Amino acid sequence: MQPYSPSDGEVATDMAEHPHAALVREGFDAFSRGDMDGLRELIAGDATHHVPGDHPLSGDFKGVDAIIEMYERLGAETNGTARAELIGICVDGRGHAVGMTRFTAERNGKRLDDTGCIIFRIVGDKVTDLDECVEDIDENNAFWS
Repeated sequence: MQPYSPSDGEVATDMAEHPHAALVREGFDAFSRGDMDGLRELIAGDATHHVPGDHPLSGDFKGVDAIIEMYERLGAETNGTARAELIGICVDGRGHAVGMTRFTAERNGKRLDDTGCIIFRIVGDKVTDLDECVEDIDENNAFWS
């Protein structure tokens, strides 16, 4: 059996992406471009980003200003080498989305290459909570400390 491919003049279409997946994708795209104003539009003013670990960039960042400042610090601490490559997005249709990532960065002669995810809580068209998980918490602690 041959896989379907459109014939001449026919256009293949994909199913529309779920709005929560589209919101997460838009956020990752803005982060990748360093577009903090774009991110600010996607995150609720009273949102919280929870970063795991025991290092200077871990903890709960409450409010969009604190979240954006933490993202800017990620860039500054890594001299702009921090990258969050989006691997995939899962949604539950009830206000949760999970963005799976490969995060890489260089800092003080060290390199981090870790797989993780961010669990997003979405209300309306805004992210209200971001709960980050990492594959190797000890490696993250060593990198950021």
